[in-house]
Parts: sequence; structure tokens; C-alpha cells
Amino acid sequence: MSCLVEGLVGVSVQQKIIANAARSHMSARSLIQLCRKNQAEWITFQHLCFLKRQVLWCRHVTRLNQKQPEARQLEARQWKELKVEYSDLPGIYARLSKLKLTALVVTTAAAGYAMAPVPFDPVTFLMASVGTGLSSCTANSINQYSEVPFDSNMNRTKNRPLVRGQISPLHAVSFALACGIPGLTLLTLGVNPLTGFLGALNIFLYTCCYTPLKRLSITNTWVGAVVGAIPPVMGWTAATGSLDPGALLLGGFLFSWQFPHFNALSWNLREDYSRGGYRMMSVTHPSLCKRVALRHSVGLIGLSALGPVLDVTTWTYLAFRFYHYGDRQNARKLFFCSLWHLPMLLLLALTCKKSRVPQDEAAVASSMPSLAL
Repeated sequence: MSCLVEGLVGVSVQQKIIANAARSHMSARSLIQLCRKNQAEWITFQHLCFLKRQVLWCRHVTRLNQKQPEARQLEARQWKELKVEYSDLPGIYARLSKLKLTALVVTTAAAGYAMAPVPFDPVTFLMASVGTGLSSCTANSINQYSEVPFDSNMNRTKNRPLVRGQISPLHAVSFALACGIPGLTLLTLGVNPLTGFLGALNIFLYTCCYTPLKRLSITNTWVGAVVGAIPPVMGWTAATGSLDPGALLLGGFLFSWQFPHFNALSWNLREDYSRGGYRMMSVTHPSLCKRVALRHSVGLIGLSALGPVLDVTTWTYLAFRFYHYGDRQNARKLFFCSLWHLPMLLLLALTCKKSRVPQDEAAVASSMPSLAL
């Protein structure tokens, strides 16, 4: 439609040029009088610019028509129709549901169930784990469905199934519903209504709040932290059927843990997030990104101290209990605890290792700036 309008305008301008060109043989006085009487027929600078654009556009179309066969061949080489076999669907579904992230969500929910001070029920535990996993698959699938145009601009996400066209958007939404409906039903009817409500709330926060906020405000990180903090609470409520202080403490652990985890991850993906149009702290507020990571890392220490206060853990360590009781049971616990305590302590020390620079190299390094000056 716009091309038709431009063509009609070009014809009218061309008619004006032809009509005025026929009068160019008049004398200067008659031409001036004509211009004073018929100012609407002047050939203005805007008309000339429009004609120039029309000429350039015609040349551009001509070049495209000349190169059309080559362009078609190049397009045929670069873009091919993807044919998906039934054997490929499990892998596609795994990427669509972000299987590694879903496994982490299920693990934190299982930890919440295990921490609850009630007898272990394997049937309830299994239903809670499966329902939580299906709910996570639903949220991740809807998230990818909503972010296809933005994922295509990022190196980290450009090979996702919907971006590559391996499955249709309708297929992705159908998969999300096929996971979400039985997942929430399992949590609500098989476990308890409170756990089902938390699962539905988590899907809503992830798809309707966190996903659109990623392109609007850095508050998306805090909303995403709430989403990650809910699964261990779901595990606790699945075991006890109530929201106790212990459940909130576990949720606080996951809430604070996500800031050093995600802020460090997003720091190395700043260019990708910028291309995708996402407003992350690492992109728009880099100094705040580092401060928040440090703040919540320190906050984890305080949350750990709240465990005995909220009667979730005991005040005493195993070595103190062995000293106090001196029996075989506490001796056995202390022994096995020392087996995994040592490798974890060494691993933590290795990650925080401080390298030493020889004195000669340090002196040379300190003198480099002065030599450069």
C-alpha cells in the first residue's frame, strides 16, 4: 500500500515538473508573476529530495532483480527446512524444559522434604518430586515461547528448539500444558493443596513476572530469586502440610544463594544480554551487581546461624557431642562426618587459593608503572 501511495505522489510531482518545464521559455518577468500567482505549483526542495529517493530506490530494485538468482541460491544454502523425527523429540523436550535447571529445582525441593522434621514417606516424596519437575518444565517451556525473538540475538540461546524452528509454537505450548496440568494436579491432590498452590504461584511468577521484567527493570533478578527460593519450601510443605519457620529459612538460603550464583554467571554474559535487550544488573548497574553478590554471600552466614535459633538444627557440633557423651554412636557419626568434611574443606580452600608472587617479580611489577611514566 505504501509503495502505491509513493508511486502516485511521484506521478503527481512528475506532472508538475513537465508542466512547469513547458513554461521555462517565458520571460523572467512572466515567470516571476507566475510563481507569485501559483505558489502551490512551485517545485520545492522536498519535491527534489523525494525524486532523488525515488531514483535511488529504482536503482536499488534493479540491482536486486539482477542479483536475484544468486540471492536465491545463497538462501537455499543457508536456510533449510528442518525435519524432526520422532526419535529427536526427547532431546528437544529436554532442551525446551531446561533439563539441568529442572533437575536443580527438583533437588532443592527434595532437600526441603528431607529437612522437614517428620517421618519419611517415599510415596509422598515421589509425587512431590515428579509434580515439582513437571511444573518446572511448564515454566521453562512458556519462558522460551515468550522469548523467541530475543533468544535469536544471543549466542547462548540461539540454538534453542523454538529459535531454530525445530518445533512450532503451538507444539511448545501443548508440551507446557501436558506437563503443567498433571504436575499441578499431582501436587494438589496427591500431596496437599498448599504445595499445589505454591507450584502454581511459581509458574505464574516465572512466566508472567520474571520473564517480561527481564526487558524492563533490574528488579527481575529479585523476582527470579523468589522463584528459585520456592521449591525447597514446596518440599517442606509436602512433608508437613504447613509453612513453618524452617521452610522459610530454607527459602532464604536459596534466595540469597542465587545472587552470587547468577550475578557471577551474568557478568560473563553481559554482551549477550545487551544484544538480547535484557536489563540485567551486570549490564546496566555493574557496580551494584558486585555489591549485591557480596552482600548476599555474607548474608548466608547469618542465615546459617538462624538454623539453631529457629530449631531447625542443633547448637552442638558432632565433636562436642562426642566429647560430651563419648559413646559408639556419636563416635561413628563423627568419623563419617570427618570423611566428607575434609574434601569439602580442601575444595573450598582451593577455590579461595591466594597465589604468591616472588619478591623479584613483585619488585619488577611495582616498578613497571614508574618506568612507563
